[in-house]
Amino acid sequence: MVRFNAVTKRYERGGDALKDVTFVLPRGQMAFLTGRSGAGKSTLLRLIALLERPSRGQVSVCGAQLAQLTRRQIPYHRRRVGLIFQDHRLLPECTVFENVALPLVVSGRPPGEEMDRRVRAALDQVSLRHREQAFPPTLSGGEQQRVGIARAIVGKPELLLADEPTGNLDPDLSRDIMELFRRLNAAGTTVLIASHDLALIRSFDKPILALEDGELSHVDEALQTTG
Repeated sequence: MVRFNAVTKRYERGGDALKDVTFVLPRGQMAFLTGRSGAGKSTLLRLIALLERPSRGQVSVCGAQLAQLTRRQIPYHRRRVGLIFQDHRLLPECTVFENVALPLVVSGRPPGEEMDRRVRAALDQVSLRHREQAFPPTLSGGEQQRVGIARAIVGKPELLLADEPTGNLDPDLSRDIMELFRRLNAAGTTVLIASHDLALIRSFDKPILALEDGELSHVDEALQTTG
């Protein structure tokens, strides 16, 4: 599903954010990416989503070498990848329904029964169907995060990337969100979650990638490349 081969990301003024990173995330796997703040977790996720490009090395997703994708192919690639951020990035002036529908609107799908069905199905998965006409400022932090997850999965992505999705939540809500990711993974979605909460990560018994100063300090066997 995702393969990094000797990937380095260098910023002109900030040095190397990633250094010679190599791993594989198999299709259907749920895994965690951990490390302290500034270790390179967000950069790694941005490379997968093609929000940035590596300075050296190769990144492939779903068998496609990202460096070879044309400009016209990039939107299709991004539709295969769902992104979840710590700060939710919801539009406060839009309802929950409208926020979740946004990826479908941007991709050119016309409004109608099919769009309504898909949005409500995504809201059902995060147990927020009853809040579809609410506005984000009226929601709790946990509810806002679940809206962000619904928005990420409404397009039925093959790969789900989450960047510190529980960073602002209390321990009980954090576990609820992680359990939701586990259910999405059990339904067939490949999931990679960046988090610094080692106690929470270890409680889920899933493969781990650990970054330290941009380098992989630990790669579980399930994520190691075999050539």
